[in-house]
Amino acid sequence: MNLTTERTLVAQACRVAAARGLVDGILGHLSLRVDDGHLLIRCRSDTDTGVAYTRSSDIRLIDFDGNAGAAGELDGYRVPNELPIHVETLRAQPRHRAVAHLHPPDVVAADLAGIVIRPIYGAYDIPGAWLARAGVPVYPRAVLIRNAQLGREMVAAMGNAQVIICRGHGITSAAARVEQAVLQAISLNELARMSLRISMAGGTLHSIDDDDWAELPDLGSGFNVDAAWRHEVARLGDQPN
Repeated sequence: MNLTTERTLVAQACRVAAARGLVDGILGHLSLRVDDGHLLIRCRSDTDTGVAYTRSSDIRLIDFDGNAGAAGELDGYRVPNELPIHVETLRAQPRHRAVAHLHPPDVVAADLAGIVIRPIYGAYDIPGAWLARAGVPVYPRAVLIRNAQLGREMVAAMGNAQVIICRGHGITSAAARVEQAVLQAISLNELARMSLRISMAGGTLHSIDDDDWAELPDLGSGFNVDAAWRHEVARLGDQPN
């Protein structure tokens, strides 16, 4: 398969996530479903310098069992230990094509502080408000999700949600597009960051009024995803191809 464009996009998404502080160092990975049995995923190698410096060559094609097949795609690369996060999420929800497993510290801190993510603001970030209104579930085990059973546990806790917090660990964000999966994670982290700031200032977290939702329209993917993604890419500056 000629997947140059897709590899470039996944690598770029990794760098965007790192630039936004959603991952640090070498932890975290993104994937994109190619067909019913294969996905592109960020892998590690002996020349890996971290998620912030992900190259297109770090994005490898594997099957859902973690095998590279005859193409020899791995060739010195190693699949993530938490491949089951991606595989089980994609298997459970055919509508999802992309999965981002990230470690945003504000989300982890807010959850450990007992803060429930709720729609505390509206027009400040409309997609984030709707994401919170739909509910952000929590997978309560702070484990490395490295086998199918744990992956299925996380997916069961996730239900029909787009994002889930993995307590003491990070998050999983799933969507139809890689860009959307990362943008959701950015919105979730901002909700957590703002919630922490309000709590530290002595305030009380409240959801916005029910009457306000009618005036918080979906502005469409051209604005919510495409325009937002152009901004995220522009923030990167010169980065690896």
